[in-house]
Amino acid sequence: MSGYTNPSREDDPVHTVRTIARVAQMLVELRDEYVDRPRPDLLVQIDQRLQDLEALRTTLRQRTSQVQSRDS
Repeated sequence: MSGYTNPSREDDPVHTVRTIARVAQMLVELRDEYVDRPRPDLLVQIDQRLQDLEALRTTLRQRTSQVQSRDS
């Protein structure tokens, strides 16, 4: 896969989907770090990333409905 991506609109759900993937990757890395060395600060970071995902879910739903309205 090349590093090139097609340009898209700022409100395109693809931006949100990419951000979701980055946060999910962070969660996997935090999990690995916590399994190796359990620390309370890592639990705080994990909780924050989960809150980020929740906010991104809301954003994705909004952008999805905007796309559907635009395409109708």
